[in-house]
Amino acid sequence: MPTSFLEIVELPDGRIVLRRADDEEALLTLDFSSDAKLFLQGQHVEVAKAMINVGVQMAGRMSEGELEREEEGSRVLH
Repeated sequence: MPTSFLEIVELPDGRIVLRRADDEEALLTLDFSSDAKLFLQGQHVEVAKAMINVGVQMAGRMSEGELEREEEGSRVLH
């Protein structure tokens, strides 16, 4: 991915997206259910920011070879 500024935006429909500042296309979309938003007491945007931050850090470490890539195929994530 070319180097550019990224922004986190909450769309009018409630989805939260990560996108390049100069592009409308989403690189990543997070969509919290109503139940999740209620559980998070309105702090879902802060949770989304933290999730995206960790993901971007991990992607950077993977591209630098610090983390080994997983094998392709289905896997349980938890």
